Amino acid sequence: MQVIFKTSYNQDINILSKTGQYIRVTLLVLAMLTAPLYLDVYYLSELGMLLVYVVAGVGLMILTGFTGQVSFGHAAFLGIGAYCHSILMSMGVPFFVSLPATALFSGLVGMLLGRSASKMHGFYLAVATLAFLIIVETLIGEWTDVTGGYAGFSVPELEIFGFYFVEMWQQYYVDLGVTLFVLWGTANLLRSPSGRAFLAVRDSELSARSLGVNIEWVKIQSFGISAAVTGVAGVLLAHHLLYLSPETFGVLESLKLLLMIVVGGLGSILGAVFGAIFVSLLPVALSILRDVLPDEISQQAGLEPMLFGFIIVIFVVFEPDGISGRWRKLLHFFETFPYYRKASFVRQKSYLKTERMR
Repeated sequence: MQVIFKTSYNQDINILSKTGQYIRVTLLVLAMLTAPLYLDVYYLSELGMLLVYVVAGVGLMILTGFTGQVSFGHAAFLGIGAYCHSILMSMGVPFFVSLPATALFSGLVGMLLGRSASKMHGFYLAVATLAFLIIVETLIGEWTDVTGGYAGFSVPELEIFGFYFVEMWQQYYVDLGVTLFVLWGTANLLRSPSGRAFLAVRDSELSARSLGVNIEWVKIQSFGISAAVTGVAGVLLAHHLLYLSPETFGVLESLKLLLMIVVGGLGSILGAVFGAIFVSLLPVALSILRDVLPDEISQQAGLEPMLFGFIIVIFVVFEPDGISGRWRKLLHFFETFPYYRKASFVRQKSYLKTERMR
């Protein structure tokens, strides 16, 4: 088992703490950078969509996994980001101006939602975010002069510094660059006072308030940052879809994002990555399942959301730490072999005394 001997306080806030983590991350980044050399257009497109969902998963993870605020309407920010960016691009705004402007607009809308929902908890917060999603979807559909309504909106070609990125490998590198920046920024956010306040509010609002944390402002910040990151994912998604319609950003898409972070593992950036991989592979599994099941079941319209809900329940009951939790256990097993103890990760029935006052 590797023992980390720390000689400075800076080592406590390193993004990666172990040598093995640096090696794995370096190899993964090298593999992603060289992917266009050995993947054809179809698989490169699927890998680009995976990166888009990694960004979207990180956005929702900031709100739900790190701050403890449940959102059933986060696909609304995907739609806001996609439409805002597409409209700005159609007006001739450059990509590197449209991207931060879209993130800023999405973040401001998220902060407005956070201001309204900062006093809510649990079920009421989930219903409020779901209502927000329905309002945004309806607004996009009815605002025909700007969004094109239910007829759809054509996304302009990706143009950066006068060069058109029409090839899939070019768009893939844009996705990869934005994804790496978002992952790096989120990891640094968690090391900052704001990120630590997010975690404190998630673990115990009463304890955080007693330490001087402004709970309402922290929630507003979390909603804003989460919405901005998800809006950036919407920008990337728009160039993959090429044509936008309000139905794309509905309840099913929000359920998919929630499934992603629950299955991947709440409370970790790695969980968003694992969740995005799982969600990307799920349509393949669903198509295989439809071939196996009888026609009376496989042709039912609600099969996909029912499968999503079933998977969420299974993971919440049997593996609450998600795939990332299982990954940590696997690494711990190899690090401590043959002295591994099965009870190392048994959840103890311990809690803060302040939690008893709820």
